[in-house]
Amino acid sequence: MNSTDASRSRRRLVVLVSAAVVVLLLVGIGVYGLVAGPRTTSDPPPAPPSPTAPGTTEQGPRDLAPIPETDDPEKFVRAVAEALFGWDTTSGLMPLDYTSVLLKVADPSGVEQAGLASDIAGYLPNRETWVELRKYGTTQRLEITDVFVPEAWAEAESQAQPGQLAPGTTAYTVEGVRHRQGIWNDEATSSAHEVAFTIFLTCPPDGDPCYLLRLSILDQPLR
Repeated sequence: MNSTDASRSRRRLVVLVSAAVVVLLLVGIGVYGLVAGPRTTSDPPPAPPSPTAPGTTEQGPRDLAPIPETDDPEKFVRAVAEALFGWDTTSGLMPLDYTSVLLKVADPSGVEQAGLASDIAGYLPNRETWVELRKYGTTQRLEITDVFVPEAWAEAESQAQPGQLAPGTTAYTVEGVRHRQGIWNDEATSSAHEVAFTIFLTCPPDGDPCYLLRLSILDQPLR
């Protein structure tokens, strides 16, 4: 083999190896998009509308189970945590529908509602990511492993000014595992990721139902 043939063979080998690397990268990006959502600045193509059977209406927030009323703070926290992490991109609903369920148990005075809505947005996929995850039939749920009042809350209470915290106001830190499932290349795939966060709430001493105040940043809980 002369030097020209050897050079051509090397170039052909480089092209084949490069093509194989590109294929592997594309597969990796696809799976990553399922478990974590796409990281892109361009808008994804709109998803085709789902066919609706005659006589039926599109799903809305009313199709989601409400958070049960309770005056038990731990039960309330568990219900809020499950509602916060439990969603299904194939349901016909959008992130705002899931947000509305949580806002229905928010501070009835409305003082914290805007802040709470912003907190919730930090936990849910945005609209563009939701549309992308829908292509993989992605669903999510939370497996709670521990719920407790953090030691740091006692310090926060001691530093609060008189009347700053309503009677019955407290904080619970939730630890758990976020599970996501979906379909990639016609095969079921899943991921699991440990999470921790703090829920701030008030359970009035008079026995009225607990209500939601704010959420910590995900994975930055009180300890």
